[in-house]
Amino acid sequence: MNFFRKIFSEHLGGQSTQASGQTDKPQVRMTVSNNLSQNVSIMKEMVGNSPDLVIKEFLIADSSIRMAVVYTEGMVDKKIIDEHILEPLMSGTRRSAELAVELLGHPDPIGMLKETVLTVESVSEAADYETLLLAVLSGDSVIFMENTSRAIIASTGGGEYRGVEEPSAQSLIRGPREGFTESLKTNIAMIRRKIKDYRLWTESREIGSVTRTRVTVMYLKGVADDSVVAELRRRLDRIDINGILESGYIEEYIQDETWTPFPTITNSERPDSIASGLLEGRVAILVDGTPFVLMVPALFVQYFQSAEDYYHRWDISTLIRMIRYLCFFIALSGPSLYVAITTFHQEMIPTNLLISLVSQREGVPFPAFIEALMMEVTFEILREAGIRMPRAVGSAISIVGTLVIGQAAVEAGIVSAAMVIVVSITAMSSFVFPAYNMSISIRILRFPLMVLGGTFGLFGIIVGFIIIVLHLCTLKSFGVPYMSSFAPFHLSDQKDTLFRLPRWMMGARPYVISRNQNEMPINQEEPSIREEVS
Repeated sequence: MNFFRKIFSEHLGGQSTQASGQTDKPQVRMTVSNNLSQNVSIMKEMVGNSPDLVIKEFLIADSSIRMAVVYTEGMVDKKIIDEHILEPLMSGTRRSAELAVELLGHPDPIGMLKETVLTVESVSEAADYETLLLAVLSGDSVIFMENTSRAIIASTGGGEYRGVEEPSAQSLIRGPREGFTESLKTNIAMIRRKIKDYRLWTESREIGSVTRTRVTVMYLKGVADDSVVAELRRRLDRIDINGILESGYIEEYIQDETWTPFPTITNSERPDSIASGLLEGRVAILVDGTPFVLMVPALFVQYFQSAEDYYHRWDISTLIRMIRYLCFFIALSGPSLYVAITTFHQEMIPTNLLISLVSQREGVPFPAFIEALMMEVTFEILREAGIRMPRAVGSAISIVGTLVIGQAAVEAGIVSAAMVIVVSITAMSSFVFPAYNMSISIRILRFPLMVLGGTFGLFGIIVGFIIIVLHLCTLKSFGVPYMSSFAPFHLSDQKDTLFRLPRWMMGARPYVISRNQNEMPINQEEPSIREEVS
């Protein structure tokens, strides 16, 4: 606010309304002036005379009425400005000449322009510079008029956006080939194309004192739990930050538990996945400038479900889902089990296999724990290198690095061949999960389990699993138990957890997400999930 006052004070000649003997702060006028030149000058100085601020001054037809259009280069659709703003006012036709005469004698020329001349999608008025500047920086155009202390804000947003493409982070064999983009309007439209229902409500707000990022909450009224929607509003409204650049900023502020490796908010860049969650009673959070949409509440079983599960036959989907749960166990405990068994429980290994393992480790100078730790850290480095490198060489680094380093380490006698096999199977298992953030959680927990397995054997691994299960049972996502529908157990929800039954048998929504199982009027009251859980 002091920034605006400084600019206005300079243009008003440093005038002050202080009375003699008073020490009050000067009252600076922040409204639009009647002087067109002054208005244009103030708008320029407010953005530091930036070259991307375009100001087009002109006369209406051949009259003496001066006007100016202000917009930001690259954030507007110039075709809209030319055809719907400049052409009606500057064409020099008979209608423009008549318009000039009408404006000169009209008591409210700004209102007349809004109602009868400008044909843009949306127009509004504003009388303070701060609102006008925010509109210009958001992609709208501001129209000033001489001898008028108000300005028109015209909706002319446009510019260059990435087109709708197939999502790279969540690829499918069968399913829609469209993914969200960085345009908030496009993302909302993609969801509305899939859910053509009047109960699909949206609520927008701006978060970030500097970036003013638009955040939209979307849910099905009467299907989503009202307590979840109200809690989400409260958490969003209390965010106090300078800028929001990606939905990950929002996720950290609204998540239930900070000190946990498990994600309690899901994200997706697939419109079909978000539409499916909305139909189940979840709430979506769309952030302008990112293709990743958040969705709450989240359940543990949700991270083992893919959109493709519902596009294949139920038996195929069930088999794939079982493989995911098996891979979860392998990715989490594979190296720790190998370390624990080879170090403390050799009697559990068949004799022939034990002889083979001992012969492989004959020249290895490190214990099994150090050996596993070295291989896991090396593989994590290769994984990150493959992600950060350019695509043309990233995959080559991952493949060549894994093969060459693994083979060279075995031949050098630093690690055993069995350890390379275990680490490789563990790494492949971590790639099976549809949700990348769950894969990261498993990678984090793998190392503490290796320490427990290398220190206490199978007893330590069992204790580690007990701690993980207890921790999962304490988590909640917007009042919903994270381990639902295992704990608390709901028999009706088992149709789509460990396995998926045929679609004709899954007629009800998940009970713990939405108790509104059938079609219902919008204003019908339902008990909240929080009351049911308690």
